[in-house]
Amino acid sequence: MRPADADTIAAIATAQGRGGIGVVRISGRNLAPLAGRLLGAVPEPRIATHKIFLGEHGQPIDDGIALYFPAPASYTGEDVLELQGHGGPVVMQMLLRRCLALGARLAEPGEFTRRAFLNGKLDLAQAESVADLIDAATETAVRCALRSLRGEFSAVIDGLVRQLIELRMLVEATLDFPEEDIEVADREDTGIRLARLRAELRHALAQGRQGSVLRTGLQVVLAGQPNVGKSSLLNRLAGEELAIVTAVPGTTRDAVRQTVQIEGVPLNIIDTAGLRETRDEVEAIGIARTWQAIGRADALLLVVDAATGITDHDREIIARLPQRLPRVVVFNKIDLPEGRAQTADSDGETHVWLSAKTGAGLELLRSALLSIAGWQTTGEGVFMARERHLVALASASECLERAVSVIGKVELFAEELRLTQHELSTITGEYSADDLLGEIFSRFCIGK
Repeated sequence: MRPADADTIAAIATAQGRGGIGVVRISGRNLAPLAGRLLGAVPEPRIATHKIFLGEHGQPIDDGIALYFPAPASYTGEDVLELQGHGGPVVMQMLLRRCLALGARLAEPGEFTRRAFLNGKLDLAQAESVADLIDAATETAVRCALRSLRGEFSAVIDGLVRQLIELRMLVEATLDFPEEDIEVADREDTGIRLARLRAELRHALAQGRQGSVLRTGLQVVLAGQPNVGKSSLLNRLAGEELAIVTAVPGTTRDAVRQTVQIEGVPLNIIDTAGLRETRDEVEAIGIARTWQAIGRADALLLVVDAATGITDHDREIIARLPQRLPRVVVFNKIDLPEGRAQTADSDGETHVWLSAKTGAGLELLRSALLSIAGWQTTGEGVFMARERHLVALASASECLERAVSVIGKVELFAEELRLTQHELSTITGEYSADDLLGEIFSRFCIGK
C-alpha cells in the first residue's frame, strides 16, 4: 500500500436524506484506539453490539449498533468499523465529524473499494462490478453485476490466462532449447490449444458485449415524417402517456425520452420531431435536434405510414442516415387499412408491421430491438462488462489472430502470445496504471 493509503478514512455510507437507519463507515490500519474513544470499548469482532456513540466530552451523540471487523477479515482488508445510527442528516454529520476529530479523514469517492482492490480482497473487474451493481437499472443487470462481483467474469479471464501460460511454456521451450527436435504431435497440440483459446476468447467477447448493453442501455431514436405515429409508439412502448398525441403535424417539437425494459435489457427510447421542410422557427430547431439525436443513436426506428409505405420523402430521410446505424422500418397504423402484424427482412434491414394504437405487432418490434442489441440469451452466463473490458478483449483477440499468421515463426508467435496475456491481465488489474485506477474509482459514490 502507498503511504496515503495508511490514513484512516471515514464516510457516510448511506444515501443522502432522512431514513430509519444511517451508516458511517471507517477503515484504517488500527482502529482500536478510535473505537475505544468513540464507543467506550472496542466491540467484539463481527458481532452487532449495542453502543452509545460518544462525543468529545463523553456526551452521547446517538444510540445505535456498532460492527467491528478486524483486518484482514473485512471488506477493505484493514480494520473496519461500521456505526449504524438513526438516519437523520444532522445525526450522521455529527457522528462523521466526531470520527474526523479522532484522526480519520473524509474518504474519497470509491476509496473503500480501492483499498479492497489494493489489499487483494477484490480484483479490478470485481471492484468495478460493485459500482455496476449499485447503478443497475434492471433485475437482469443486477444478476449479471452480482455474477461479476462474485468472480465469474474474473474466472473466465483467469482461465484464458492459464491456457495462455501453458501455451507460452510450450513455445518458449522451443526458443530456450532450439537444438531439441519438436515433435509433430507438439506442433499439432499447439494448434489445438490456439484454436480453443480463440474460440473461448470470441465467446467471452460476445458475452461481454451483451453485458455492456445491460450496463449502458441502447439509445434508440424514433424518427420519420410528421403524423406517422412516433409519439403513439413511444407511449405504447412505455406503457403510459408520455408524449402529446394530436392530429396536428409537428406537435412534437423537442425530444421526449423514456427508458423501457425488454427482457431485462434497458432501452432509452427517444421520440423526436417529425422530419420535413418547415418555415416554423421552433419546429426547425426541433428537426435539427432530431438529426443530432440520430447521429448519437445506437439504433433507429424509422416509422412510416403502413397505408402509403415508404415514400420518396422517406427515401430522402434514409439517404441522410448514417450508413452503419442499425435500423428497423416500422410500418405503423395497420389497424386503418386492416393489415396484419408481421415482420420481414429486406436487404439486411428489418421491417415490422404494427399498430401503435392497438398494440398489435408490438412483440415483433421488441424482438427486433433485442436482435439489434445483440441480445441472444436470457442473461445467464452474461457478465457485466465496461468499455475498457471490451477493448482489452478485442485487442487480445486481435493478438491471437496475428499469432495464427506467424505460428511458424516462433519468436513472433511467442511475442503475440505475450501481448495477448498482457491485454487480458489488464482486465483483472494485474497490470494497471495509477491513472487508470484513479479514473475508475473516482466514479464511485463516497462511502463505497
